[in-house]
Parts: sequence; structure tokens; C-alpha cells
Amino acid sequence: MSAPSSALSLDHLVLPTADLETASARLCALGFTVAPQGTHPFGTVNRCVYFSDGCFLEPLAIGDRDRCTAAIADGNVFVARDEAFRRARGQEGFSAIVFATADAEADHARYVSGGMSPGKPLFFTRPFLDADGKAGEASFRLAFATIAGLAEPFFFACQRIGVPAVDRTALEAHENGARGLAGAVVVADDTVSVRDAIARIAKVGNGTEPDAEAAALVLANAAIDVMRPDAYRRRFGAEPDCGRAGFALIRVAVDAIDVVRALLTSRGIANRLVGAGLFVPRAAGQGADILFEAGLREAGSTETGTAS
Repeated sequence: MSAPSSALSLDHLVLPTADLETASARLCALGFTVAPQGTHPFGTVNRCVYFSDGCFLEPLAIGDRDRCTAAIADGNVFVARDEAFRRARGQEGFSAIVFATADAEADHARYVSGGMSPGKPLFFTRPFLDADGKAGEASFRLAFATIAGLAEPFFFACQRIGVPAVDRTALEAHENGARGLAGAVVVADDTVSVRDAIARIAKVGNGTEPDAEAAALVLANAAIDVMRPDAYRRRFGAEPDCGRAGFALIRVAVDAIDVVRALLTSRGIANRLVGAGLFVPRAAGQGADILFEAGLREAGSTETGTAS
């Protein structure tokens, strides 16, 4: 079953980190190309990993504590939720799932009417540098949502208002052959209610029929899998670092699993095959477990979401 045409697609994932240099070193060791530092006007900084499918990973750190404090006092939900996540779960993790939208104001209205909005939307502009240092400017409008059962992690719809007039081709080429995000795994005891709440946030139908342990939410370009902690342990052979509720794993589409495995093994990075994918456990600078998979998931596939 494919996502409806009105559904939001996956845009990016936010990964809080204590230090961008540590995160950059870890991601480079995993074979990703990491962009130069981006600076937000409200005190946070990032060094993103961009993919050719338009999605990206956003390692996020505190660049200016005073600006962050002022932004929180001014009602900046992005900074406030980041601060809440760090206080509750530490400086490293996976805090936000972000959906692409063409109308963040309409999404904010939906979230308010659905009782999911934690505060006002956010509009901002920030400078952008490509791999050669060429500057551009990017503008965004964000609408935020939270759901019961996930205390600190959050969601937002991101509208890209201004597209940087820079060439990102070099930043989208990765040594590990990564081409995009195939999705993410959310851990929760009540998989059905959490999956259904995320579906309302993203304007997506329910996808596959849910069960007590795992429920898949199909997007146009990826999938969000909601799994019970015990199902996660059986599927991946690891304890979800987020505890019984949170964002546990990032699914990355690559050209070839054997290429990634050879690269990681040569660098002494722990990895193991899980089904058809390659599992890399969370580490400093890598805020979540990663599953490398060959090829982009087709809409409607729910392989990872099955309980096993």
C-alpha cells in the first residue's frame, strides 16, 4: 500500500551531539561526506550529511549557549525541545523526525487542532556553504508536533522557502555509497497508538495492518517502523538505547552492503549482518543505531517493521 498523494515525505533526522567534531569524525569514519558547519541564528550549529534523494542527517550541537537561552525564553520550540531532550537523555541521541511540507502554516493549524502542537511555528534564514566554500542562503518554516508516549523526542514539518544557489553534488557523494534515507525505527510499548499518531502528523494512511509488536507507517519516500522494545531486541540483537520509548535506529540506503562492510571492517568499526542489512551500533557522535540496506525501499514495503 502506497502513501496517499497528500502525505508528507521524510525530510531529515536530527541527531543531538555534544561536539560537532566528534560527530563529524564518526560519520566520516562510517563513510559519509560531512558538510561544513551551518550556524542557526538561535544558537545551535550543525554539520549535515546530505543525500542525493534530498534527505539528510542533521548532527546538532550548541554553538552559543546565551543565544539558545534567549531563544527558549522567546518561545523557540526547536531549541526548547533540543534542550529538553539533552537534559533527559544526555548530549548524544536521535531527537527529531522531520517531514517535508509545502505549507508549514497549514500543518501547524492541523497540529493545534489535533492537540499535538507544543508551541508556535518557527521561520528562520541561515547561511549555507557547499563543499568548496561557496556561500548561499537557506530559509525554512517549521511546524512542531509531539505525541503521548514519547516524552522528549518530537516531530516537525519543514518547509524549505529558499533553496541555496550552490552545488551540493560533492556533498552528496559518499565513500560508503549512501544514496538516501530508507526510514527510521521508533520504539514504543503501544505500537498502534504511536504509529497512528505519527500518521496524523504526516498525513499518511495506516499502511500495513498493525500488530501488538510492530507497526509500519509507509511514506512516499521511506517508512517509519514502530516496534516494541522486545521486538527490536529480537530483530536487531541489540537493546534500544532510547529505552522503552524513543527513536532508536536510522535506515540508510546504499549501493552495496559488501562495500560498506569492507570499509567499516577495515576501520575497526563494529558491524554485523542483520537479515539483508548491515547493523552498526550507536557510538559517540552517532546518535542512533544505523542499518545500512542495499537500494531504496519502494513505497509499501514493510520488511523491517515485521516482528521477528
